[in-house]
Amino acid sequence: MTAYEPLPPAYFDRDTLAVAPELIGKWLVHEVGGHVLAGRIVETEAYTQDDPAFHGWGIVDRFTGLILPQGRGYGLFRAPGTAYVYLIYGAFWMLNVVTEREGVGASVLIRALEPTRGVDAMFGRRPQAKSERDLCSGPGKLAQALGITNAYHGTDLTAGPLYFADAEPERTWPIEASSRIGITRGTEHPWRFFVPGHAHVSPGVPSDVAAERRRARRAGKR
Repeated sequence: MTAYEPLPPAYFDRDTLAVAPELIGKWLVHEVGGHVLAGRIVETEAYTQDDPAFHGWGIVDRFTGLILPQGRGYGLFRAPGTAYVYLIYGAFWMLNVVTEREGVGASVLIRALEPTRGVDAMFGRRPQAKSERDLCSGPGKLAQALGITNAYHGTDLTAGPLYFADAEPERTWPIEASSRIGITRGTEHPWRFFVPGHAHVSPGVPSDVAAERRRARRAGKR
């Protein structure tokens, strides 16, 4: 029995560009170690198989359409609602939820949360956080605060102990879109969704803005 009602598989069996913004305001919940840790989602990013920034880019054979069973990206073609967890910089786990029907590669990265329950336990998992605002304002931070690791890779996020749920009470949040953060390909896609001005949104610079700044710096050195 979970503390909240998990979102069903059908919720994720939809177009990724619909799921990603609609997850804003939902809760991510982890029931672990006798605690219920939860946060309201305030930032997401969408990834699809025809996107060069997608982890499964290139594993669909362009002649046959068959999915090549190679590399970790193969997990992005699993059933909707499946967890896809990967490591960056050798230190930080990143949580994605697989979207669309099985056999189609797509996912939503959970980028930032507003902590809503189990805050003291989150600080215990992230002792370096200087404030509540710093607990979950980034994908690596939120995974650490909620105790999400590679152990959840390939698990079902439509059942406990790690799952998504409707917020209580539900409300409508303003949502803006931008280029995603930390990528060098697919920067033209406005597939990052976030609550503008929210204190818990990650502080990263959208990749198209970062690229333009680099070009301007290089031009200034000529």
